[in-house]
Amino acid sequence: FLLATPEGEAWTDFVATHRSGPNGGAYEAWSRRGMVRWTRHHAEAGGYEYRVVEVVGQDPLAAQDYRALNTLQDQLEAAGSDDPGSAFIEPEVTTYPYAYERIAQLFDSPNAPDLVVNPRSFAYGRQPGQHGGLDVVQARAPLVFSGPGVKAGAVVDAEARAVDIAPTIARLLAMPLIDGRDGSGRSSSQRGVPPDVYFKRQDGRVLEAVLDDDTGKPERVYILLLDGQSHMELTHRLETESDSLPHLRSLIGRGTIPPYRSTPNLPSITWPSHNAIGTACWSGHHDIVNPTYYLRESKQTVSPQGQQFDSARFLGDEVETLFEAVHRAFGPWDGAMGGAFTASINEPCVRGADHGALERQLVGDREWLKELTRETEVDISPRWADELQRHGHHLIGLTDNRALAQARQLFLDSTHPAPKLVYHEFSLPDGASHDYGPHHPGAREALDETDIRIGRILNLLDDKDLFESTLFVITADHGMAVQNVELNANPARLPERHGMATVTTEPLIYLRDLDIAVGVAHDGRTAQVSVLDNDRDEAGQQDRISGAQIRVIDNKGRQVATSRTDTGGNAGLAIPADLRPDEMTMEVSAEGFNVRHIRLDGTNVAPDLRTVLYGA
Repeated sequence: FLLATPEGEAWTDFVATHRSGPNGGAYEAWSRRGMVRWTRHHAEAGGYEYRVVEVVGQDPLAAQDYRALNTLQDQLEAAGSDDPGSAFIEPEVTTYPYAYERIAQLFDSPNAPDLVVNPRSFAYGRQPGQHGGLDVVQARAPLVFSGPGVKAGAVVDAEARAVDIAPTIARLLAMPLIDGRDGSGRSSSQRGVPPDVYFKRQDGRVLEAVLDDDTGKPERVYILLLDGQSHMELTHRLETESDSLPHLRSLIGRGTIPPYRSTPNLPSITWPSHNAIGTACWSGHHDIVNPTYYLRESKQTVSPQGQQFDSARFLGDEVETLFEAVHRAFGPWDGAMGGAFTASINEPCVRGADHGALERQLVGDREWLKELTRETEVDISPRWADELQRHGHHLIGLTDNRALAQARQLFLDSTHPAPKLVYHEFSLPDGASHDYGPHHPGAREALDETDIRIGRILNLLDDKDLFESTLFVITADHGMAVQNVELNANPARLPERHGMATVTTEPLIYLRDLDIAVGVAHDGRTAQVSVLDNDRDEAGQQDRISGAQIRVIDNKGRQVATSRTDTGGNAGLAIPADLRPDEMTMEVSAEGFNVRHIRLDGTNVAPDLRTVLYGA
């Protein structure tokens, strides 16, 4: 359905999976162009290395250059278009930075799916702008470090990933190295080295190229997260509109920039990506693997992004947020003037923050906050109410104005210290880029409005004599790609719509499969079958499936036995003694599960995908 139907071929780039086996099994990516199979191994220097063990046709992930398609003009040329609004980039001309790593990490989580569907860059949904995929356009985010501790006015050659941001901040704040785990899950002591990471688990590394001790040491860090902001669009505007974005331009001009910016998490979507930045870990390790995902143990679908508030509980216990690490290093805030005070402003990464808007933990007087909110309502463009209300964005612009009021209050309030760490989400660029497209005038106006808000923050910090001692980090959680909305595409839903039993949370697919064991008696007259849920519960047990229909046919298509499982998930069958087990096939079906075909010798009956897709 995903690759061999007309819709699947038109919409799907590739499908990735993990097959269990010795030494960690193997990972696969299947596309119409070909398939690749690779394995993961501990690297001598720490972390993992990846080895390709099989390619049929073309390796669909062979192109992994993180430097590709770095400008708007590059995208237009790749798409063969002079219109940014219809610059649809085919898989053959894009790249997939760190593809083997970014796919493999996802399957480390107990919340991982069976399949990850990567649509063609332009083939998902009904909005002109989208993200979530592995390709370089959706997977490139702006990244700038500006302030004490980093090079000033520099472009540095650094391969930056979202998980590298927090370790770099920790280094700049002079936080202590600890005996934590690296990307392979092994602690420093297990790897036989001194403490060498800053977090409980750390997939990222310090971006040494941005550092400069001669520019001083920051006293605090302010992360400006421009949600969904296209790096290419931001760069294009800075290079072609000399008077635009004065406040961002000022920060960028005094900062240091990796020229190809930052590669985000997979999926490159808000909740998993924000927490990848804030924990130094990919989503397969912090466990918020998608905005919505399936918990196999409880057979429950959860949606941290859907509920927005109170989602910190979904973050895994094996990771540590920047807020938690700052408190470990500098002491918890005591509720007055002691300790490190931290703030998460409308930010999905919130666990451990003293002020955490999305955990309903607001520090400060509410009436004063409302007054500050009213003072800057003039910044909100009437365009959003006039044009986007019909899309359901009733709060677009208003939300970021309320976040600005929080930021102002936190630095104006004299009853607590100035925040040591602020992680501030600006949602307007994402909302506008979705509804208009990333290169539309509406998206540009959203960035202009965001720049005004950033200017208010910078001016306030300057008035409080805090600007020069603050390190600013400008980044985003993902990129944004233009979509062909005429396709109205949604490849991940194809199996479900063709009748398969799945839990689908785009771009993830969880298969509802049966685990079947069969044993044939020595005399060949009977067989015993057990049918279980393939997924395990919280105790590691598999539910026994009662009432499963079993039908056995011989190698000439004749039905030779039928039965149903009892309450224990077991069934007995009378079978012809003259037929070998491999000459009989059993079809097992149960409500809510995919039909399974298995020979009575226990071997699986399934088409060879290499033959079906490639004739190999």
